[in-house]
Amino acid sequence: MTRFWRTVALGWALILAGSLLAHSIQTSGDIRIKDVRFNGAGGKTLSAYLYIPPNATPDTPAPGILAVHGYINSREAQSGFAIEFARRGYVVLALDQAGHGYSDAPAFANGFGGPAALQYLRSLDIVDTDNIGLEGHSMGGWTILAAAAAHPDDYRSMVLEGSSTGGGRSAPGTPEWPRNVAVVFSQFDEFASSMWQVPKGSDIGNSANLQALFGATGTVETGRTYGNIAAGTGRVLHSPPVTHPGDHISHAAIGHALDWFSQTLEGGTPLPANDQIWFWKEIGTLLGLIGFVVLLCGSFGVLLQTPAFAGLRATPFSFAHATRTGQWWLLAVFSAAIPVVTFYPLMRWGGQLLGTSALFPQSISSQVAFWGVMNGLIFTGLGYVIRTQKVLAPVALLPALLISLATVGIGYGAVLLADFFFQIDFRFWFVGVKPLNLMQFQIMLSYLLPFTAFFVLALRALHGGLSVQGDSVARQYAGNLFALAGGFLIFLVMQYGSLFATGFLLTPSEPLNTIVMIQFVPLLAIVAILSTYTYRLTASWLPGAFVNGLFVSWYVVAGQATQFAVN
Repeated sequence: MTRFWRTVALGWALILAGSLLAHSIQTSGDIRIKDVRFNGAGGKTLSAYLYIPPNATPDTPAPGILAVHGYINSREAQSGFAIEFARRGYVVLALDQAGHGYSDAPAFANGFGGPAALQYLRSLDIVDTDNIGLEGHSMGGWTILAAAAAHPDDYRSMVLEGSSTGGGRSAPGTPEWPRNVAVVFSQFDEFASSMWQVPKGSDIGNSANLQALFGATGTVETGRTYGNIAAGTGRVLHSPPVTHPGDHISHAAIGHALDWFSQTLEGGTPLPANDQIWFWKEIGTLLGLIGFVVLLCGSFGVLLQTPAFAGLRATPFSFAHATRTGQWWLLAVFSAAIPVVTFYPLMRWGGQLLGTSALFPQSISSQVAFWGVMNGLIFTGLGYVIRTQKVLAPVALLPALLISLATVGIGYGAVLLADFFFQIDFRFWFVGVKPLNLMQFQIMLSYLLPFTAFFVLALRALHGGLSVQGDSVARQYAGNLFALAGGFLIFLVMQYGSLFATGFLLTPSEPLNTIVMIQFVPLLAIVAILSTYTYRLTASWLPGAFVNGLFVSWYVVAGQATQFAVN
């Protein structure tokens, strides 16, 4: 048992070290962070983080900024921007859009929550209401545009990060509206066609929509200020060399926002735009995420040594292959390729078949669940076509379920503690593990069955079809990592290699699902680690299937937009 306790201790050490680092960065300079709730339109509750710099008091109100994330993200995704705004003396309200994070469903309602959030920010006695800025990424840009349309005299300037005016999502931009706009649209943004009606991000200066906003008769030049800031008609375009989600982890994209607000808002604490520390917070929460996975492994091992779960301990193993033959490689390639090949069509069909309802109220979650179940069935059928040596695995259903609940429960406790004491979750970029609210917990129960069914079928195929006698620990983990996550990794390298080389994805009509796919690489890598670890200890794929079913259902639901209000 000692080695399992050492693993548990390592997990907690990584979580504590990461949490302390992340918290110290986001509160640097005596910044305080409050988790706030306030009333939106129709009595809906909206959630946000409020960053309060020490210079902001009722006697000395400071400039305020409303910062808003994009679709299927949450307030934590804006932490890079929020940390740097607050370091410069701005009060920052990092909003959970309607139907996202801890804000009430449904998504897309009531101006995405933007008008109510702007009024809440203005109601704070520590905010200088004559100096309010708006910043939004992607759909968050439409959120702040909705706020600007509803309250045209209540802000001074805005930054549209990877977002656009017009297009049916907001009123069309003109040289007079919105006030003082910086457009930060990346050279490799995947949404160039839908946002600004140009073939690729580097062509944005030629967008007729953008030219109408800038009052330009030709190509809009990057870095040049158009209009007049004092008159509220200032315009500037920046095009950093990153992707759409890359704006969140780009010093250049964040720096452009800092620079614009330094020009258009009065007050605060001036700092150079390149003086940024936010990335160390990302490192801290990444350490927490790694520690979380280590903690799950160690906790499972410790629990397995107790009398209650002694019956799950490994019996003699049987293997699908005596050696790694051509048949093994064929199965491994199929295992890696099939989920990728089926991803786009099954995501589309899942959306068309399931839509959103009270039972399955999250569109992306429903699509991923449909993709999962169908792939589980495909893997099961493949096992009957390509026969291997039969692998026997013990089936102790109730003990496997109970140890999985206990293991994931310990991990969930760690997430709650990090949230309570340090106001962080475990994440890197837009891949984050965070607590569920009550509504999300209820939604998770709906998705738990299809996700668990997928993992039972997929992990049975993995361990029952690809296990090799005599494999070292390293080769076993590597083989399973390749089978589960390798195909997505290879395909994404090809996708973004094409984007960076030509300006176009290999699948230019699938920008959203391609960005969703990015999460599959770290998520399925975690699945491979947990399932291999538990399989090596139990000789059964069931505990790993249950652990991953619980974890992935939690992860997916907590990070998705709820389009249909659950009563």
